[in-house]
Amino acid sequence: MKPVHPKPFDLLPLSHAQFHILLVLAKGKNHGYGIMKEIEADARYGIKMGPATLYRSIKRLLEADLIAEIDERPDVGIDDERRRYYRLTEFGWRVVSAEAQRLAEMVRIARARHLVDESDSVLTCRNSA
Repeated sequence: MKPVHPKPFDLLPLSHAQFHILLVLAKGKNHGYGIMKEIEADARYGIKMGPATLYRSIKRLLEADLIAEIDERPDVGIDDERRRYYRLTEFGWRVVSAEAQRLAEMVRIARARHLVDESDSVLTCRNSA
């Protein structure tokens, strides 16, 4: 039986860890250690996610049906058989998209309040006078 999902916006806001994991999986399937390394590589602010945070977040994402564990594996000769691979579910796509929209709206508000210039590629804080 297919799980009954709440509306994507009902699950927001996602934790930082959950959002980063879903962003990595939006690029394609990956295993836990690979997810952790991609988060570190993608983060401009030195975000590091330890194994406990990663796997606790993965467990919650699995329970919420935002991600699924998959049996499909890369070449057995180069893969560690202990690795578990994950992918976004259809519902996970909708939730991560809703979170991205929510965050984009927050940035729009920050720009309207002159906290961020349109030309800023990375969020910068303005000094208060």
